[in-house]
Amino acid sequence: MTETYYTHGSPAERWDRAGLFFDAKDYITAAHILEGLVDEVPEQVAPRLLLARAYYHSAQLWRAETELRAVLERDPVESYAQLMLGRTLQRQGRAEEATRYLRIAAAMTGEADPI
Repeated sequence: MTETYYTHGSPAERWDRAGLFFDAKDYITAAHILEGLVDEVPEQVAPRLLLARAYYHSAQLWRAETELRAVLERDPVESYAQLMLGRTLQRQGRAEEATRYLRIAAAMTGEADPI
């Protein structure tokens, strides 16, 4: 495999680089970097969650949903993933399905019921 800008460096270096692109609101480049990182360390939740956020912000909602569901399979008490999945489903016009995740997130964080 030929090394590209997206795959260059150690996992820690790619994580840092993805964070820089995400912070600069270049979500598509951040996602390209994170995709390889997630493939390399699929058990880690943080890169997958940041990838889901990059997909969400770049309106790749189906991909965001897929990653968020994978996060919740690994860590069902990840309240931010619950919230993001609810918001992602809302943006897809699936408000009824979103309600469950938004309520779980609210209960986990002690927030008022968002519905």
